[in-house]
Amino acid sequence: MIRFLLSLALRSAWNRRFTLALTVCSIALSSFMLLGTERLRTDLRGSFTSALSGTDLIVGARTGSVQLLLYSVFRIGAATNNLRWSSVQAIAGQQGVAWVIPLSLGDSHRGFPVLGTSKDYFSLFHYGNRQALRMREGRPFADLFEAVVGAEVATRLGYHLGDRIALSHGSGELGLTDHADKPFVVSGILQSTGTPVDRTVHISLQAMEALHVDWFAGAPFPGARISADKAREMNLQPKAVTALLVGLHNRAAVFSAQRSINGFSEEPLMAILPGVALDELWDVIGTGEKALLLMSGLVALVSMAGLVSVVLASLGERRRELAVLRAVGANPRSLFFLLTVEGVLVTACGIVLGVLALAAAGLALGPWLQASYGLTVNLDQPTQLQGLLLLGLLACGWLASLYPGWRAYRLSLADGLSPRS
Repeated sequence: MIRFLLSLALRSAWNRRFTLALTVCSIALSSFMLLGTERLRTDLRGSFTSALSGTDLIVGARTGSVQLLLYSVFRIGAATNNLRWSSVQAIAGQQGVAWVIPLSLGDSHRGFPVLGTSKDYFSLFHYGNRQALRMREGRPFADLFEAVVGAEVATRLGYHLGDRIALSHGSGELGLTDHADKPFVVSGILQSTGTPVDRTVHISLQAMEALHVDWFAGAPFPGARISADKAREMNLQPKAVTALLVGLHNRAAVFSAQRSINGFSEEPLMAILPGVALDELWDVIGTGEKALLLMSGLVALVSMAGLVSVVLASLGERRRELAVLRAVGANPRSLFFLLTVEGVLVTACGIVLGVLALAAAGLALGPWLQASYGLTVNLDQPTQLQGLLLLGLLACGWLASLYPGWRAYRLSLADGLSPRS
């Protein structure tokens, strides 16, 4: 009997396919929005979390902890001030400090940030699950005017080893002043990491100084153009850097090291724990995440209301059909089952269509999200919340079909055979 009713529900739905198709599309849209919002939220957090690993402290000028994290690790925003090189040396010499990686930011190349750093960056910097940087081609910079580009920079701009590039003063894609008199040669291309490293051009700290030896107060000094060859002969010891990544011998000493740096007497500095700063960042954007999920939930609610309306509207057209079923032996419970199964089937079709649409959108937009925002979409790794959302949608479809099923349950045989006009 159940098999017969399932077959009957499918045939009845097919006869009203055009009406139900709109409901299926509505449910598919709600599934797409709910799952897509959760997928983006999870992948965004994953991208941020995997951008830095193994670093105990980030040191910079006193500012907000989230701001320091954003500009030093994710190249978003700008520093309020720099650290003096003497402070970098003092921190590196503190007891318990195992290593430091100085970071100097402020320049760009065709919209990609330029990072001045030391050679230790390529061996000490880690991302993801303590993964080290690896070269896809070439080697780290050895000459003053050599650069190592991230995987995305090389792919989008078509760079290969030996290509000559010119850097620009300032950040962004606007036509800023170029350091065209001091071109760089690409000496290495890093393997893809899925982090801001992929979108960064790396040069030495001395090269960053060489670019600005004939600059003063953020502009070229009039009549004092210094060539690349002459810059090589100058003292290029860095005077200041933007931020500092610090690793400790013993992570248990992280709070004492943080207090020591925050109380640094030579200049006002700030040391933050990357994990704590990330938690603060999630608190900031958590409201937006909840608002997106709420909006998606409202779309799902409207879709379920549409399902109820469609099934209820069809009852008037199907009263004779249901009455005939009663006449041939179907009991009221069978009619109730028929209507609820139909609602679940429509909901399931909408969910499947929404999942397929999300997969197609991920495949189509994945490269663009990676290129524009550095966001890697992992469609092959569904989250636990996504599974719960799918089950919740299916349960809502079942609940939404209960009332039409109850109405069908109450239809009498006489009412069905003699409908009121």
